Amino acid sequence: MKPGTLVEYIDQQKITCAVVLELKNNRLRLLNESDHELNQSTSRISFFSDDSLPMDKGRDVLLTALKQTALLRRELTQSLDLKSLWELLNGEMEWIDLDTMTEYCFPTPVSSHQKSAVIRALFENRLYFKFDHNRFFPHTMEQVEKILAQEDEEKSRKCFIEDSGNWFKEAINSPKPCLPENLAELGEILKSLYVFDKDSRHYSMGKDILAQAGISSRSAIFRVLVKLGIFEEEENIDLLRMEIPRSFSEDVLAKAQSILQNPVASQSTDHQEYSHVQVITIDGQSTTDYDDALSLERIGDAFILGIHISDVAHFVKRDDLIDKRAFNRGSSIYMADSKIPMLPPDISENAASLIGGEYRPCISVLVTLNRFFEIKDFDVTATRIKVDRQLTYSEASSMAESDPDMAVLVKIARAFREKRLSSGATHITLPEINLFLGENNEILISRIDRESPSRMMVAEMMIMGNWLMASFLSRNSLPAIFRSQNEPKDRLYKGESDSLFLNCLQRKFVNRAIISHKAGFHAGLGLDAYVTATSPIRRYHDLVTQRQIKGALGIETPYTVNEITQISQMLEVPIANVGKIQFNRRKYWLLKYLEKRIGEKTPGLVLDKKRNSYTVVLTDYMLEYNLPASGLKLKPQDSITLVIQNANAQKASLSVFMTY
Repeated sequence: MKPGTLVEYIDQQKITCAVVLELKNNRLRLLNESDHELNQSTSRISFFSDDSLPMDKGRDVLLTALKQTALLRRELTQSLDLKSLWELLNGEMEWIDLDTMTEYCFPTPVSSHQKSAVIRALFENRLYFKFDHNRFFPHTMEQVEKILAQEDEEKSRKCFIEDSGNWFKEAINSPKPCLPENLAELGEILKSLYVFDKDSRHYSMGKDILAQAGISSRSAIFRVLVKLGIFEEEENIDLLRMEIPRSFSEDVLAKAQSILQNPVASQSTDHQEYSHVQVITIDGQSTTDYDDALSLERIGDAFILGIHISDVAHFVKRDDLIDKRAFNRGSSIYMADSKIPMLPPDISENAASLIGGEYRPCISVLVTLNRFFEIKDFDVTATRIKVDRQLTYSEASSMAESDPDMAVLVKIARAFREKRLSSGATHITLPEINLFLGENNEILISRIDRESPSRMMVAEMMIMGNWLMASFLSRNSLPAIFRSQNEPKDRLYKGESDSLFLNCLQRKFVNRAIISHKAGFHAGLGLDAYVTATSPIRRYHDLVTQRQIKGALGIETPYTVNEITQISQMLEVPIANVGKIQFNRRKYWLLKYLEKRIGEKTPGLVLDKKRNSYTVVLTDYMLEYNLPASGLKLKPQDSITLVIQNANAQKASLSVFMTY
């Protein structure tokens, strides 16, 4: 090869004609038909011609000759009948070289122009032959049919994208768009794209449709899906993204109904009747599933405290249909606008619920205390109780001083808390902002005092019950989903503090709980062992613990260490999803509430200083926000006034600024 040799190379799926200007160390300096000079490795050349151009005629002459050569070769390419050629050769199951293929196409002797035409034709049209540099392999009939089908599919895809993009562009401004029959799939594509974004199996198609429509806004997709009735105005995207069902399947509902309708379902020879004392429940006003109750019996100057937990395991048998669905859910999900129960309502709100006036099987912790409210002994047993009174928190708090038994229950709870605090418990008290929807989806907010007599008492009783059941399991050498916790990274106060600032910061120094099949010290609670067992209607962890307790009582076969470990590991994802959904949905409704309060002032508290911002908490809503530090000179614990500048629930965004 020498200067003047005609060559061809492939660039951006196109064959370009060029002439060699210079050859040096396997590198070619070329002039191509578009009058561009470039350097190219010899390995990148797709075809070397036998022809050459005179190098002494000047650049213009070379360029004219290149263009004429390229034109001639394109014309020759158009003259080839590839289908007829394939029909002649498709029985040849071997590679065909360039010279032989050219001889099939043109009369001999063949020229470099004709060879180039063959390469160009078979490079541009891969329907009939497999292309590999200067050799070709005929496709089978089946391969050709498959390629044709793929081409038809791609043609249909492009048509669908064009029609969908045009429709979507019009639908944005239409009050009631309607999907035509030929675009019926578009709704599912847009839904999947909005929910899963790049993880959507329709991502490529959806992205092309939006490009065709000239739209990049996610909110535009949401608005169209609402107009189509695919999304609700307040659609919970997390539920869709995590594929969490809102309801139960027909077979699960039928199984639950059969349990409810069984007249002996709540009866068992394993449960001893415990009806000689008054039993009460204390819950929120909107509670419909009651899984814990309390009783108090006076024996001389001592007391027997009863912490009664609904025996859900009596109704939901291990590995049955309902149990498997509950395991998949992991927990009930509580949100301002809805509740997704772990168990079907016939179980959670009826058969297993501690409804007033109805006998129900329970696992009871019977705690013996002296007159100083010190725990002297306890027993865990299977009982059958009947709730006498169902109280709300406000009703129970109002009775804290007037009702002798309620007063004692509160004193027991306070004494137990003092015991925990003296053992090093980290008590964090933060206001709870309760969100619920009124008529016409009006967002209502209330601030719950967790330290009211009734709430404090119930919380401490449940902690006590969980601790004693953990001790019971440990005493019986049974594995369980025990929870322990290391000492906090820092202690900002000892015992309790009424400082919102210190409580907010102390929470940031608390270590994550450790899950193990063995008991360990829980620094946050100041207890030597801990499980969660008091909400088996709402949490699968608690249902598993309850089965272990019944195993210790000889009523059921307990789980093995391996089974407990496997269950604990498999519950990590669903439990994490529940926490994320509840957190995000709470934030959504808070932001929805703030959307109508743009311009309003609200108190804030500075928690700490970062490099370019301050962490502040909007104390009326217990919502943290990173306030830009530009122009501000603040310090932790400063009380400030903030103005709501912007809030968008759908985008999960909030903007506030400080005012004086």
